[in-house]
Amino acid sequence: MGGGTRLAGRRAVVTGASRGIGAAAARRLAAEGADVAITARTAEHHPTLNGSLAETAEALRSFDGRVATVAADLSDAEDRDRIVPTAAELLGGPIDILVNNAAAAVYQPLADFPLRRRRLVFEVNVHAPMDLAQAVLPSMLERGAGWVVNLSSASARPWEPPFTPSVLGSTSGVYGASKAALNRLTNALGGELAGTGIRVNTVEPRAAVRSEGAEAMVGGRLSPDQYESMEEMVEAILALCDCPEGLTGRTHVSLQLIDELGLTVHGLDGSPRLG
Repeated sequence: MGGGTRLAGRRAVVTGASRGIGAAAARRLAAEGADVAITARTAEHHPTLNGSLAETAEALRSFDGRVATVAADLSDAEDRDRIVPTAAELLGGPIDILVNNAAAAVYQPLADFPLRRRRLVFEVNVHAPMDLAQAVLPSMLERGAGWVVNLSSASARPWEPPFTPSVLGSTSGVYGASKAALNRLTNALGGELAGTGIRVNTVEPRAAVRSEGAEAMVGGRLSPDQYESMEEMVEAILALCDCPEGLTGRTHVSLQLIDELGLTVHGLDGSPRLG
């Protein structure tokens, strides 16, 4: 079937697109007319979670744009260096939109959090988004336009005293620190590129999006009002994939951004959402 034309002629890369927010964002970008390259560690199924690159690609092919898949391990610098060149080749031109959604989430108390796991979290959550951003920047600078959207988390904000029990408590410290680093790098890169036509932003859910990963991690421990819909999260992501030049270098909360810009939330296929 066809779709919208808002992003027609643009090429996008979405990481972590085998399921959850990444898969949903890729679908909405395709629905709006973009050619989309999706990437994840493996092309087939995860051993414990539903979804795969192959399934996401099949959903994207219901729209009119090009679809490409790139299996790559973001924790491996050499492997992730292939993503942008391969995506550009398969989509037929340079990348206009980069959505850094993939993340490594390891939760355990800090007193015995091993170095190898800390390195993994920062490799995937900080170094990979920066490497991919650096890979798309030359062509964006040449054309004078581009959009980089990094997915962040409320866990980037400090756990304030008094230290009452929370869902994740101190176990989210390393993950949150990586997202805080990503927020700061987004801010700095947005400022560095101000005036070039390239917009760089992060966006995070208010608390949690009901996805496969969130259910596996905190399912049953959050109240219904702490979740937001996948469509709301994706609406905010889409806005930052097509935002004006002055909207850059910021860390946004999805629902607040929707209110700020007066957005109407649509379905993942771009249709008006009912209810």
